[in-house]
Amino acid sequence: MNNEENKHEFLFEKVNYKILLIGIAVIVVGFLLMSGGGSDDPNVFNEDIFNFRRIRLAPTTVLIGFGITIYAILKNSKK
Repeated sequence: MNNEENKHEFLFEKVNYKILLIGIAVIVVGFLLMSGGGSDDPNVFNEDIFNFRRIRLAPTTVLIGFGITIYAILKNSKK
C-alpha cells in the first residue's frame, strides 16, 4: 500500500482549531460571567441579577465567542 493512501487528513488546519478553542473559551467566560446573583431566601429579591455584568457584558461576550467560532469554521486557510 502507498503511504499517501493511509494518510489521514483533518477537516481544518491547525490555525482553525486554535481559533475555535479560543472562541469556545470566550463562550465559557461569558457563561461564567452570567452565573450567580441568586438569593438564598425565596422571599427576598436580589437586585444583583440585573447588574451590568449579567445583562450587558455576559451576553455580549457569549455572542463574540460565537462570532469567533463561526470565523474559525469559515476561515479557509488552504490556498
